Amino acid sequence: MTRSEQVFAEAQNYIPGGVNSPVRAFQSVGSTPRMIARADGARMFDIDGREYVDFVGSWGPMILGHNHPAVREAVVKAAANGLSFGAATEIEVEVAKLICSMVPNVEMIRMVNSGTEAVMSAIRAARGFTKRNRIIKFAGCYHGHSDAMLVKAGSGVMTSGIPDSAGVPAACAADTLTAVYNDLASVEELFSQNKDEVAAVIVEPVAANMGVVEPAPGFLSGLRELCDKNGALLIFDEVITGFRLALGGAQEYYGVRADLVTFGKIIGAGMPVGAYAGRRDVMSMISPKGSVYQAGTLSGNPVAMAAGLTQLTILKETPAVYEKVNSLGDTFRAEMRKMAAETGAPVTVTGVGSLSCVFFTPNPVKNYTDAKTSDTALFAKYFLHMLDKGFYFAPSQFEAIFLSAAHTKEDLDAAVKTAREFFTA
Repeated sequence: MTRSEQVFAEAQNYIPGGVNSPVRAFQSVGSTPRMIARADGARMFDIDGREYVDFVGSWGPMILGHNHPAVREAVVKAAANGLSFGAATEIEVEVAKLICSMVPNVEMIRMVNSGTEAVMSAIRAARGFTKRNRIIKFAGCYHGHSDAMLVKAGSGVMTSGIPDSAGVPAACAADTLTAVYNDLASVEELFSQNKDEVAAVIVEPVAANMGVVEPAPGFLSGLRELCDKNGALLIFDEVITGFRLALGGAQEYYGVRADLVTFGKIIGAGMPVGAYAGRRDVMSMISPKGSVYQAGTLSGNPVAMAAGLTQLTILKETPAVYEKVNSLGDTFRAEMRKMAAETGAPVTVTGVGSLSCVFFTPNPVKNYTDAKTSDTALFAKYFLHMLDKGFYFAPSQFEAIFLSAAHTKEDLDAAVKTAREFFTA
């Protein structure tokens, strides 16, 4: 028994399922988690001394790679002054000002502690601003684990086979309406059926929690038009795409403006942090300026802000980061598609920029229903083969592959070669 297995066996006595987040469980792939000891660049190392090329990147924020020296130095320096004050700090203002200067249509921002909290707060702001209650989301899009959003959610909920969640009162989800991703007609129908009742449409501009599904041409701009026509706000959940697709996220990449945007741990270089931001008139509804209450003792934590300020500044001053990671993504998808064509592998490779997914279905994937046709049993065998050869992917068919500036063409070539070995064995 490995040390990872021993520690996991002990963990199950004290932590539900042995993990502090379901997406870390290896249950769906028939294995046990590897206990990670450290990470550097594009590599992670477990407590058994095994090395892995990491394609998870702490679920997205490590766009510069793990343990970036400038970020690490900023964290150490900030920690020397204290870990948390529960009071206003100058660095919060610096980060807020920087983000407002980088992201289109963002005039004000409120720091929180996670993507889940950011989404929950953005929805409350939208309801307060519009004085309406209903929210339209999309099947397979994951927006955190708040009660109202656990309706046909993607990500770990798909992997666990749980359609919703126990413990969520029906009343909490009654105002959440579900449309079909990439299907404007389904959205229009919900608006028609709920006239003057919809506060907002929330969407992952790139659906990255049911695998990776890119928006069809005209889909995002169509949502913008439908929201304008019906007096609703458009919320982009950019917990994954924010500062990853481009400096200005999906709004910049696709040229579509949202009224509110949510961000996750990428604005803290991987530390526990999130934010919601947007138009000044909407954000002015937030307490203490307005009547929509939201608070957090640890919001704007000075250590997390130091990490985030450093990473965001590097991204702003180094456009080559995006050129590199997006080029690596294009290369990876092209090589995986070539491999699939040559070996007859029953897969569909999707993605945009530095986000990719290998769906274990030969059919096109444009929405949640398509994604669910994937052969998860075959994926599990593939995952374990890749892990055994030193490539760490998410232990779920329905998660993204994240590339960073620390990855190399050689890393990708080795991963594709190993995938080829699996499909030709």
